[in-house]
Amino acid sequence: MGYLSAKEVAEKWNISRRRVQILCEEGRIEGAFKLSDVWVIPKDAKKPADRRKTKKKPDNSGIDKIGSEG
Repeated sequence: MGYLSAKEVAEKWNISRRRVQILCEEGRIEGAFKLSDVWVIPKDAKKPADRRKTKKKPDNSGIDKIGSEG
């Protein structure tokens, strides 16, 4: 199994290096560990889902409007 740095993973996943570091600190990247002051991440690690994104509310535009009959 090979390992990558936070910088390499950031480029691979198209996110910032700092974001990768935060994910590591939160324990959200399986197998990642800190060696001295550098995060070491397994090459085959999966990108965790982004919890910061909110789910969209359903679109209510299909509901009939009150008083539109007639």
